[in-house]
Amino acid sequence: MSRSSAFLRLVVLAWLLGLFGLADVVHAREGQYLRTIAVADLPPEAQQTLRLIQAGGPFPYPRKDGSTFGNFERRLPLQARGYYREYTVRTPGSRDRGPRRIVAGQGRDGNVATSGEYYYTDDHYRSFWRIRGNP
Repeated sequence: MSRSSAFLRLVVLAWLLGLFGLADVVHAREGQYLRTIAVADLPPEAQQTLRLIQAGGPFPYPRKDGSTFGNFERRLPLQARGYYREYTVRTPGSRDRGPRRIVAGQGRDGNVATSGEYYYTDDHYRSFWRIRGNP
């Protein structure tokens, strides 16, 4: 099977699954999809971090939280450098910041607190969930 026909089959399958409510995906870039997760389904620590982002802080790691997320892995939709900011999600039992983060996009208004564009990772940027809903 050629690469283009495999890609076409993947797109059609994703569309059909979404059409029938069997998959909840958001297009990130060609050939890649992000799963979505409701705010209510996030761990409580991630819900708290999301509330802090929307309130403008204070954050538990002020030197790191709010810093630029480069999206070097290209797992999020491609945007200009500086568009994404990252925030620590506390990991119970972890002695350091742990692997969990929320990455916030600036949206149209340039403000991560009001953009509504939030992504959650629990594996230190290897995969992301698009967050839907409000805390």
